[in-house]
Amino acid sequence: MADTRLLNLASLLVNYSAEIRTGDWVVIRGGVAALPLIRATAVEVLRAGGHPTVVLNDDETDAAVARAASEEQIRWISPLEPLVYDKADSLVFIRGASNTRAMTQVSPAKQRAAQHARAELMATFMRRSAEGTLRWVSTLFPTPAYAQEADMSLAEYEDFVYRATFADQPDPIAKWQEIHAMQQRMVDWLKGKREVVVKGPNADLTLSIEGRTFINSDGHHNMPSGEIFTGPVEDSVNGWVRFTYPALYGGREVEGVELRFENGKVVEAHAEKNEAFLLEMLDSDPGARYLGEFAVGTNYGIDRFTKNILFDEKIGGSIHMAVGAGYPETGSKNKSAIHWDFICDMRTDSAIWVDGELFYKDGQFQV
Repeated sequence: MADTRLLNLASLLVNYSAEIRTGDWVVIRGGVAALPLIRATAVEVLRAGGHPTVVLNDDETDAAVARAASEEQIRWISPLEPLVYDKADSLVFIRGASNTRAMTQVSPAKQRAAQHARAELMATFMRRSAEGTLRWVSTLFPTPAYAQEADMSLAEYEDFVYRATFADQPDPIAKWQEIHAMQQRMVDWLKGKREVVVKGPNADLTLSIEGRTFINSDGHHNMPSGEIFTGPVEDSVNGWVRFTYPALYGGREVEGVELRFENGKVVEAHAEKNEAFLLEMLDSDPGARYLGEFAVGTNYGIDRFTKNILFDEKIGGSIHMAVGAGYPETGSKNKSAIHWDFICDMRTDSAIWVDGELFYKDGQFQV
């Protein structure tokens, strides 16, 4: 008997997040460990009148291929990939890691080369998403590997995931509509504003949001969600920020990251752990040293750090910033092969001022 929470999550992905319609071509991509949710989602797509195509991946296989591939092979793009990104009506990403550290033996240079090769696909994905011609959602199936990362038992982690997505509620869609309404009030208040100042023990930063749009992230792209985000004016960021949580990327964990900005660009970067990897990623391309995203996490159901960005960037009482590619729908013009989120806790002695008005204090909105 399938867990009713799993069935609720599959229904939520199809009927709320991706809004699948009759005739849609829906590509479901996920890890083999996530098969129970992938299977339930494919069935929900059929019930909604869509046509599912399932593409599976496996961490250890991906890592083995990356290690064995030559420089030329690592840059090769399967002809299937552009077809999917150009033609699919909807993409559903279901993460299901069996080993979250599978890629640690793959050199940063190879990971960077692979990202470079996929830059055009990333641009197509972001353009179609901004146009509204590609509906997509990314979620996670609770696996033992994720539970271990989060220092939880599998049962405890399942409860955490289903609570954060509201899949444990009788009407998950109604709960996400409540989140949407709360966040929309903040987004409406921010319209037309110009300058953001972030102050606290871990940040002293100014940036411009003039002419930029804040997006209400309400579970349509990430499940779970709970954030409002924008793309800051590229050359406007000045000051420093120290990120209070580790940042994971490409199977590597980077801790104690501190960045200093001048006229938008990261001019100084330090990390207590894996600093060389941080610097290599920041040198991926010219856009990698500029912010593509500035966001405030609003999901107070996510109350702990789990070493998984899908959840951690939404922690109620935190902000996050991403170096690299920005989302065109925010007005961001920053282009890069990378998009790497870093999270900063704002729950103690911290504030955000917008055009001189107190907007956010100690993890709570003030307007």
